Amino acid sequence: MILPGSYAAVLILLIAGMLAWGAWANLFKAAGGKWRFELFYFDFAIGVLVAATVLALTAGSLGFDGFSFRDDLQLAGKRQELWGFTAGVVFNLGNMLLLGAVSIAGMAVAFPAGMGCALIVATCWNFALNPGGNAALLFGGAAVVGGAIVFDILAFKTWSAGKARAAQAEAGTGKPKRRRSSLKSALLSLAGGLLIGSFQPLIQLGRSGENGLGPYSIGLIFGIGVLFSTFVFNLFFMNLPVQGKAIDMAEYFNARLSRHWLGIIGGVVWYIGMIASLVSGRVEGALRVGAPVSFALEQGAIVIATLCGLFLWREYAGADTSAKIRLGLMFLLLLAGIGIITAGVASAR
Repeated sequence: MILPGSYAAVLILLIAGMLAWGAWANLFKAAGGKWRFELFYFDFAIGVLVAATVLALTAGSLGFDGFSFRDDLQLAGKRQELWGFTAGVVFNLGNMLLLGAVSIAGMAVAFPAGMGCALIVATCWNFALNPGGNAALLFGGAAVVGGAIVFDILAFKTWSAGKARAAQAEAGTGKPKRRRSSLKSALLSLAGGLLIGSFQPLIQLGRSGENGLGPYSIGLIFGIGVLFSTFVFNLFFMNLPVQGKAIDMAEYFNARLSRHWLGIIGGVVWYIGMIASLVSGRVEGALRVGAPVSFALEQGAIVIATLCGLFLWREYAGADTSAKIRLGLMFLLLLAGIGIITAGVASAR
C-alpha cells in the first residue's frame, strides 16, 4: 500500500483532509434549497463507497512493500471488520442528522453546534480509552467549546426571530408566529454530534491488535457500512422528515443529473478527509506528524465550514447587532476551545 514518504507529505495530506471535511457540505448547499437532504444523501453514500473502493484498488494495492488491501482483509479478524462496519453505521446516522440540521439552519449553525458537540464527545472518549494529557486543559477546553455551542444556538434563535418579525411586519399580519426551527436544528445538531464523536473509537478498535485493519481496508468496510445504513435510515427520514412533507423515491430518479453528481462529489470529498486521517495515523517514526498538530488540523474543518456558511452562503445576511455579537463570541470561544484542547493533547507524554 502507498503511504506518505516524508513529513511534508503527511502534513499536506492532513491539510487536504481538513479542507475536504470543512468543504463537503457546500455541495449540498450548491444543489439548491429544493433538493432534500434525504435524496442528496443517497448520492453522498455512493460517492463515499466509490472513493473508498477506487483508493483501495489503487493506492491500497500498490507500493514498494507488496502488501495490498486484499492481503490486509485476509489477515484481519472478523471482530475488527465488524468494528469498521459499525463505525460506518454510527457515523452515518450522526452525519445524516447533521445534514438535516444544515437543511434547516445552515452550515454556520449546524457545524459549530454539531461538530462542536462531536469534539467534546471525542475528547471524553479519548481520555477514557487512552488516559493522558492535561485533564484540566482537555475538559476546560471542552467546556469552552460547550460555551461556543450555546452562543451558536442563541445567535440563530435571535436571527430567526428577527427575520420572522420582519416578515410578519411586511405582510401586515400583526404578531409573529412562534418559530421552532432553532430548537429543532439544535437538537438535530447535538444528536448528530454525539454520534459523530463516537465513531473514531470504533475505528481504533478495528485497527488495533495483530489482526487489525489497515487504512485502506478499514476505509472500504467503513464505506460499505455508510451505504448500507443509508438505505435503512432513509426509510425513516423520508417518511418522517425533519422538515417538510414525506417524499417518494421517485423524486430521486426524476432529478437532474447535475444534482446527483453534486452528491457523489460530496461523498468523494468527505472520504478524502477520512482517508487522509486514516493514512496519516498509520505513518510511524520521524515521518509522523505530532498529535497536537494532527488534532488541530482535523478540528480546523469546523472553522472552515462555519466560515463557508457565513461568507460564501451568507446565511446570517441581515442579522442585527445582537445576533452578530453572539456569532462573534461563538467564533472566539470555538477557536479558544480548540486551542485549549490542543494544548491538553500536547501535554500528553
